[in-house]
Formats: sequence, C-alpha cells, structure tokens
Amino acid sequence: MTMKLRETGIEGLIIIESKVFSDARGYFFESYNRQDYFDAGIRLTFVQDNQSRSEYGVIRGLHFQKAPHAQAKLIRVLDGAIYDVAVDLRKGSPTFGQWFGLEISSENNLQLLVPKGFAHGYSVLGDNTIVLYKCDAYYYPGSESGIRFDDPVLDIDWKIPGELIKVSAKDQNLPYLKDL
Repeated sequence: MTMKLRETGIEGLIIIESKVFSDARGYFFESYNRQDYFDAGIRLTFVQDNQSRSEYGVIRGLHFQKAPHAQAKLIRVLDGAIYDVAVDLRKGSPTFGQWFGLEISSENNLQLLVPKGFAHGYSVLGDNTIVLYKCDAYYYPGSESGIRFDDPVLDIDWKIPGELIKVSAKDQNLPYLKDL
C-alpha cells in the first residue's frame, strides 16, 4: 500500500500519509490510488476536482453541501500551506459540533479525507498557495451552505493574526452553527 491512514478522533475524518520516494532529483508519490483506497475501506468514487490559489491570510469556508447533494472531499496542497478545518455536522454523532484542524502543505504531503456531513474550510499560511480537492458528488448551487469562520461556539484558531484575515463577503454572511 502506498499510504498510511491516521485517525483524528472524529469518526470518518482521516489523515492520509502517502509514501514519498525521494532522491537527488526530487520526490515522487501516488497522491491517489483507487485500489489502495478501496483496500483500506474507503469506497468513494470521486467525480470532480476543484483547485484554488490564494494568498496568505485568506480563509475559505466553512462550506458544505446539504443533502441530498452532500460531498465527501479529499484535500491536498500542491504548493504552499494551509490550516485545514473540518466540523462534524452529522446529527446524532457523538462528536457533533467538534472540529479538527491540520496543517497540510506541499512539504508534508498530507491529505485529509473529509466525509459527508462535515463543514470544511481552510486558512492560507503561505503566499500563492494552491489547494486541490477531490469531491465524490458534483457541486449543486441549491445545496450550498456554510458556517461563519468566526463562530464563537466553535472558537477556531485559524493560525492567522486577526488584522491579516481576508474573507469573502459571502463567507462573512454565513450563519452561526446555532442558527443552522
């Protein structure tokens, strides 16, 4: 197997460490191998890749798609670094409302598998950071939703000084978790 799975303490939210082969030329790794994922019990079929480039201080999220168009996501960074956050929104989950954060970078080559039922977002820790994520369902505008990045109940430390945070107007107007 070309990867190692690490638990996060929240069921279904998994850190993926790819086996990286390095030498004087650089490095090589398989960022996704469907058979390895299936053998590990991850039976997702990805149908869409999304890519974004952002500057230091940008926060994107916390976003999710409502059922029946919910999406699982596999997050990775092609260049730069992010602080990636997933919030459990699964009704009845013992970890409902809890969040998990992880630094993902082009240096550590980690990936985060975010299952359906989670809000997802990230802060950008490096200039010209490029994020790529796979989705197991297509984007559906009518199901788009989210939670404010600065929700006081969640109290997420985005690893960016407050005066340097850049958030879209759309994300600034998302509801708080208690209002969903």
